[in-house]
Amino acid sequence: MAARLYIVVPCYNEEEALPLTAARLREKMEFLITSGKIAPDSRVCFVNDGSKDRTWEIIRGLHEENALFSGVNLSRNRGHQNALLAGLMTVKDRCDVTISMDADLQDDIEAVDAMLEKYAGGFDVVYGVRSRREKDTSFKRSSALTYYHFLERLGVESVYNHADYRLMSKKALDGLAEFHEVNLFLRGMVPLVGFPSATVEYERGERVAGESKYPFRKMVAFAIEGVTSLSVKPIRFITNLGIAIFIIAIIAAVVFVIQYFLGMTVPGWASTVVSIWVLGGLQLFAIGIIGEYIGKIYLETKARPRFIIQDILDSNKEETVK
Repeated sequence: MAARLYIVVPCYNEEEALPLTAARLREKMEFLITSGKIAPDSRVCFVNDGSKDRTWEIIRGLHEENALFSGVNLSRNRGHQNALLAGLMTVKDRCDVTISMDADLQDDIEAVDAMLEKYAGGFDVVYGVRSRREKDTSFKRSSALTYYHFLERLGVESVYNHADYRLMSKKALDGLAEFHEVNLFLRGMVPLVGFPSATVEYERGERVAGESKYPFRKMVAFAIEGVTSLSVKPIRFITNLGIAIFIIAIIAAVVFVIQYFLGMTVPGWASTVVSIWVLGGLQLFAIGIIGEYIGKIYLETKARPRFIIQDILDSNKEETVK
């Protein structure tokens, strides 16, 4: 029996891209259904992440025109990771397998076939991995490479050149549902779920329409989120740095005492000022890292909901929320 597939697509201010994206996805889904690769009641689920434009209106229109399209409307903007998780958790009891992708169609939808083949071969998680990054700027390419290596050094299990284009089985989604943290970095959380996994390579394209929702500022914030959500090694680094500075201070004190008795001391402010600035900067840096972790602990202890769903449109569910 063919598996029921839900493709989950987070959307934020995507009114320009949605009609084009929906047309491409409808064509792909109809082909997969006709060829018997997925069940006839498979769906495309668009998740509206509190958009300020006509995104939800378009999603609702798509659902009314064609039962193939379903929709989840969040009560407010919660960010890409929360919107994606909201979609996955909403559909996990309605499907056998999900595939998540972005609304800009930079992820090659032709890779869906290969992902489904891997799933049929017994893999519960299939990661879409970029085969090359020639279309990126040299800065973005080098910074991405550095970041992946940095995560690896911190002990974070991640998949190189993988974003959020992935297949997850119902079993893998149930495992992901056991993670309750508020600070989400799904690229690092999914590998923690375990289960057999595989990769599928694809070439990332250009946006079909609209502008990128990830400027440099958001990319940096997302990178910090990934580090602090999955590793405590930065705090251990502070401890090791403190020990090293303490040892250096003891050695310096011994040297200064010897120079004093040998009459080799040279009065001056340079060394004093440099020491104050270096130690002061290190202290502020250490306090900042510790504060980042304390802030996350503060948010986690509040146990606030990661998302609140306002509307659900899905013809596979009798009790549709409207």
